[in-house]
Amino acid sequence: MVNHYWQANNKPQVRAFWDHAAYHTGNMEIYQLTKNEAYRKYSEDWAIYNNWMGAKSTDQSQWKYQYGEGDDYVLFGDWQICFQTYIDLYNIQPDEQKIARAKEVMGYQINTDKNNYWWWADGLYMVMPVMTKLYKLTGNKKFLEKLHEYLTYSNSIMYDKKAKLYYRDAKYVYPEHKSSNGGKDFWARGDGWVFAGLAKVLKDLPKNDPHRKDYLKIYKGMAMAIINSQQKGGYWTRSMLDPQHAPGPETSGTAFFTYGLFWGINNGILKERRFLLSAKLGWNYLTQTSLQKDGRVGFVQPIGEKAIPGQIVDAKSTANFGVGAFLLAGCEYYRFLTK
Repeated sequence: MVNHYWQANNKPQVRAFWDHAAYHTGNMEIYQLTKNEAYRKYSEDWAIYNNWMGAKSTDQSQWKYQYGEGDDYVLFGDWQICFQTYIDLYNIQPDEQKIARAKEVMGYQINTDKNNYWWWADGLYMVMPVMTKLYKLTGNKKFLEKLHEYLTYSNSIMYDKKAKLYYRDAKYVYPEHKSSNGGKDFWARGDGWVFAGLAKVLKDLPKNDPHRKDYLKIYKGMAMAIINSQQKGGYWTRSMLDPQHAPGPETSGTAFFTYGLFWGINNGILKERRFLLSAKLGWNYLTQTSLQKDGRVGFVQPIGEKAIPGQIVDAKSTANFGVGAFLLAGCEYYRFLTK
């Protein structure tokens, strides 16, 4: 219903930037579950429209990775998340042109001497799974080594060891930045990106990877912080530890958390007796409050980078990435019911 509504009302011929690409990560997940050919074709049409590329510059000397929407921001993660879907499509029907750009761009990046590519929380969802997917595709261990190196940098600037959560980026670290109640301000969607990204990494990471234990420790710590900040209605507020900062439900963060919790339960990493109730409450919110009668997903905070006091988020607030997150949660809930 949700995916049918989205595809019926939104053509696939749009750019390969992060928001559209995040939707496609959910679409590919539901394709893997249903094998509905229309879903695969929708993502393939999008990929073809974008020539299986993100940012399109061919001059490597001009490639940048700060924030930018132009074609020279090739190394910016918001233009790299599309590679996740291109690789998934390649794995269904192999054809070298589908992954040529992903291999070119990421192969170039891992051979630079920089490690500060992932300077914002969203970037961990955008690109961490690209690294594990490319490792599985090529067998090149350097993708896993650089994944660890880049994440180590990210953790050094925006991971809070006490709260076991991530700030959106270095601008929001406490006490330089505070929420309305004077406390730490953790943006739900930002932590949702990280939590879901870690689930995807752990799914593809070799069991004997030397850093697997580190990733599991972060993932499990986040899971505890997440269930401890859930609201009675099953959702998470935009500022996770300060519900009054921007009160009310928000779907994208809630959907990513619900996905990540069910994934951990389904894979024996999170104990049912501790985490299942939270995961189910999250799913109840998604289907009973967020989901509208016509199949639209509501209460999605618009594109941004923080919880904004007074910003209206209501039943009419929808977005491509929110739908993608909803699909991820739904697929994992279905696997829970059928395991």
